[in-house]
Amino acid sequence: MVALAKEKQKELVEAEKYVSEVYEAIKERNPHEVEFIQAVKEIFDSLVPVLAKHPKYIEHNILERIVDPERFISFRVSWVDDQGKVQVNRGYRVQFNSAIGPYKGGLRFHPSVTPSIIKFLGFEQIFKNSLTGQSIGGAKGGSDFDPKGKSDGEIMRFSQSFMAELGKYIGPDVDVPAGDIGVGAREIGYMFGQYKKMKGAYEAGVLTGKGVSFGGSLARTEATGYGLVYFVDEMLKHKGLSFKDQTVVVSGSGNVSIYAIEKAHELGATVVACSDSNGYIYDKEGIDLDTVKRLKEENSLRISEYVEEHPHAEYKEGCSEIWSIPCDIALPCATQNEIGEPSAKLLVANGVKAVGEGANMPSTLEAIDTFLENDVLFGPAKAANAGGVAVSSFEMAQNSSRVSWTFEEVDAKLKETMASIFTNSIKEAEEHGVPGNLVIGANIAGFKKVADAMIDQGVI
Repeated sequence: MVALAKEKQKELVEAEKYVSEVYEAIKERNPHEVEFIQAVKEIFDSLVPVLAKHPKYIEHNILERIVDPERFISFRVSWVDDQGKVQVNRGYRVQFNSAIGPYKGGLRFHPSVTPSIIKFLGFEQIFKNSLTGQSIGGAKGGSDFDPKGKSDGEIMRFSQSFMAELGKYIGPDVDVPAGDIGVGAREIGYMFGQYKKMKGAYEAGVLTGKGVSFGGSLARTEATGYGLVYFVDEMLKHKGLSFKDQTVVVSGSGNVSIYAIEKAHELGATVVACSDSNGYIYDKEGIDLDTVKRLKEENSLRISEYVEEHPHAEYKEGCSEIWSIPCDIALPCATQNEIGEPSAKLLVANGVKAVGEGANMPSTLEAIDTFLENDVLFGPAKAANAGGVAVSSFEMAQNSSRVSWTFEEVDAKLKETMASIFTNSIKEAEEHGVPGNLVIGANIAGFKKVADAMIDQGVI
């Protein structure tokens, strides 16, 4: 027994040494890509147990291979605004890993988009896509173009110019982009039209998030928010808890937030707060979802307008203070790094029981440590918000077979997928000596499938 324990300790030390060496090399090669380095560290730290247990991953140098994109594409996007002036933006696509299927990942149009943001999102996408159980690789893309305040004509001309370049590198069996922040059905429609014109063919499976009338899937709009709540519900049930009668705080007020609120309400919770980039509202009686939908989906107004219709509610400028509101369940659905260590400590002090990440990397590494150290149930983004890409893959399947599924069929498959992701993640955590740690469990579950495929396909 002593000899066995010493051998295991030796394997752990070797795995930690390998991880540290590769991580330091990545930092040196990407010195200014803060978000990408953060994502790499979060995943690498989780993989030490599986590398120690399966040294083949070290022998095949999987970490150094998986952390470098297969391809990073950067291009100019020139377009003409309504005043006839030529504008120039930058476009990006990172085709990160295709070991288990064609590249798959969203497009983000937002002024914050940089190579670091695109790489962090694409790297996370590898493992998220793997967790869904579907045959899709990891990718991400976008532009520093800001759709806010632009006319439909300007957005159409930009989207067409963007696709005129991106279209050279994608295809139904090559790379299948989808929407993300700033890219909804409108933008996807414009890009699909441009791609169709370029190719002279109707390749429905080249983009997901399309309008239902031309190949889109029902429940795609709701997918990420619903999937988040389904995943958190599995976490709660595992501990004998539920959403019923719980107080919930949700950041953001886009699709993910709106449909997370909707599903949480259906499961008996009371959502008391949500936000946008200017500030947040607190309604102790429970957020009126119809009002939020009308403000954000129909009229593109600010969330501050909510208090005009519900004067008993409060509006506060700034977003970070939303986490000072006592709640049982926190669902960060706005943007990366919105919960830092101080906010995490405040949530813990106020008795939070569970945190589910609806946005990509919304919690800093220090915040995640705070939750785990205080036994807060924590659903990491790559697992908890995988519902969007899961339904995107369902759209691909429908396009391939030329059929359409009902909303109920898609929703049932989504719920089943989120339950499977939870089960696989909790199982891997248990098997690798960290029971209940879904960060490590999800990272290992996503990693193993991709790493095994990379080994089987040789050094390419």
